Amino acid sequence: MGGSSDFGVKLFASLREAVGSQEVTVSLPAGSTAGDLLQAVAAAYPEVARQRQALSVAVDRVIRGAEHVLTPGAEVALLPPVGGG
Repeated sequence: MGGSSDFGVKLFASLREAVGSQEVTVSLPAGSTAGDLLQAVAAAYPEVARQRQALSVAVDRVIRGAEHVLTPGAEVALLPPVGGG
């Protein structure tokens, strides 16, 4: 096995505003995790890096831990914390 996959990463709320786009594309090697994806996006976008510790990664509309292995074609989104009362 090997190769890489491109993931379209959806951005919401403050992330979308900070990056200036609702989606960014990240290319990752096969077997990469949600944590690897978050690291790659944070490395490419300082605005994301500043919020990194508070972000959640949703894969196929389910919040996943950093160890979750991504599969090609997965729907991925970065979610900032939700405020409210």
